[in-house]
Amino acid sequence: MTAETHTYDVVVVGAGGAGLRAAIEAHEQGARVAIVCKSLLGKAHTVMAEGGMAAAMANVWPEDNWRVHFRDTMRGGKMLNQWRMAQIHAQEAPDRVWELEEWGAVFDRTPDGKILQRDFGGHRYARLAHVGDRTGLELIRTLQNRVVAKKLDVFMECTVQRLLTAPDPASGGERIAGVFAYWRETGTFVRFDAPSVVLATGGIGKSWQVTSNSWEYTGDGQSLALRAGAALMDMEFVQFHPTGMVWPPSVKGILVTEGVRGDGGVLRNTEGRRFMFDYIPEVFAADTADTEEEADRWYTDKKTARRPPELLPRDEVARAINSEVKAGRGTPHGGVFLDIASRRDPETIRRRLPSMYHQFKELADVDITKEAMEVGPTCHYVMGGIKVDPESQATTLPGLFAAGECAAGLHGSNRLGGNSLSDLVVFGRRAGAAAAGYAAALAPDARPAADEAQLAETSAAALAPFERLGTDGAENPYTLQSDLQAVMQSLVGIIRTEHELTEALKKIGELRQRAEKVAVEGHRQYNPGWHLALDLNSMLLVAECVATAALARKESRGGHTRDDYPGTDPEFAKVNHVLRLRAGQLELTAQPLPQMPADLAELFDTSAAPAAPAAVPAPAAAGTTPPETPTAAGASNEGNG
Repeated sequence: MTAETHTYDVVVVGAGGAGLRAAIEAHEQGARVAIVCKSLLGKAHTVMAEGGMAAAMANVWPEDNWRVHFRDTMRGGKMLNQWRMAQIHAQEAPDRVWELEEWGAVFDRTPDGKILQRDFGGHRYARLAHVGDRTGLELIRTLQNRVVAKKLDVFMECTVQRLLTAPDPASGGERIAGVFAYWRETGTFVRFDAPSVVLATGGIGKSWQVTSNSWEYTGDGQSLALRAGAALMDMEFVQFHPTGMVWPPSVKGILVTEGVRGDGGVLRNTEGRRFMFDYIPEVFAADTADTEEEADRWYTDKKTARRPPELLPRDEVARAINSEVKAGRGTPHGGVFLDIASRRDPETIRRRLPSMYHQFKELADVDITKEAMEVGPTCHYVMGGIKVDPESQATTLPGLFAAGECAAGLHGSNRLGGNSLSDLVVFGRRAGAAAAGYAAALAPDARPAADEAQLAETSAAALAPFERLGTDGAENPYTLQSDLQAVMQSLVGIIRTEHELTEALKKIGELRQRAEKVAVEGHRQYNPGWHLALDLNSMLLVAECVATAALARKESRGGHTRDDYPGTDPEFAKVNHVLRLRAGQLELTAQPLPQMPADLAELFDTSAAPAAPAAVPAPAAAGTTPPETPTAAGASNEGNG
């Protein structure tokens, strides 16, 4: 078939923080780069990451360093993280923050002019560089300006339907040859030929009823990779952010930034009690204040690194809120109260949390300087995703790379707040560099080319919903999405059981059969019903991945809680679950965790005393590069010079 065709060295799918940073880096390496995004440039879901980006710059706490950040990340992920990704992230995050500052990002400052860092859950020290509560917006603005200045090609409102592949002489399997997409405005097809593709498509949250995620988050990247032959990992781990709006119904699920708690907000039940003191897990007890008086002193003078319990990792806080609501101590609308009005003066609240003040005033008619907010868990993030190499972000399919939320490995079973934004720029940069290097290594006459059959097959499948209109048993895409969301919310939610997961897989199978009869009316020009009909293919496949992996993991760990297996299992602590698609069927295998080097493993030796602050290198001034820090034997220290 014929379609609009473009040729590049690297195609980046997604224009959030990871996609833009990957595109910038690939361009800097000399590649011809295209950015293909489902929405408009600047509208990526990255803007919802409001509280800050985690980096051990030691601007507030001189004791902070990359090893502490690494330890916090691994502990937050319950040790299922890929240790090398966590190490790279902790080491390189400060450089990426300073780089953004050099490119024009305007961070909040300390009195002596350094980048200010705020507290967030699971982090031992205040280490989130931020711009009020609009950090994600500032990150996108900065990277977008860089993309525009570099005159990179951006194809907006263009949705990728398939990864194109060609035979790979080196492996005997397949390799990337480009992508096949359609313009959302006209419905016409477009083909991008490229030997390297970077997926940076974000998450999967629109498969749940209550979610902070925007309409774009339908699991496109995960589905594209899986169908092309790449592997997924850790898909059972879905994070329910503890604080989303619960009232009014029209805004249910919209995120309430963790920055509210980082700046002093506390959680109370309907009895007025700060219930989080009842839920401090043993593993975090040594780091967490165990009385309200101690927590209040910490908020006041911060002379200890111990945390108030509201700043436990997100999975712990979400489960605690869920327990309070189930026990009948929740608010009238099924949440709990988040109170900052009694903790901070109105001027400070409006200055530190301008977006939250505006959000509640406009959407819920609540003045957070005078009243408590009603909040509850909302589907927010997926820790699992496309399996990648820690160093290069290469997937198991040659020529395919992934970064950001659609990639797995950094966060383990639970992501710490603030790690997402630094994840985007650290691994977006690495993915872009590796993708450009892969393309450059190919001889001009050795570039892969997809056959026309792939395009014909994909276009026929995309147009099929129009042909089913008026046929017996035709299904409405909106009804199907609503039914899928009901299944995932009730059966694959924050608390899971074997019976419910088995039932969920059965219902997802039925929904997939119904999806084969989905029909839409109208024409191809900007047709939201048709777009959803196509998105359902991704949503249903990824939902099946989550339920399959959740059923196989017979324990509770991080973002995965099994009511029938409430404890952790030491055997499951040794493996990640990897999913592949074989002849149209999901295949799950347990992959052993890579062994952590001894010098990093000793950071988790509970019998050893913590390292003395004097052993930590002196903090570097904001805008400069810190001294080189030793890494594990044989490990790269790229970006820490």
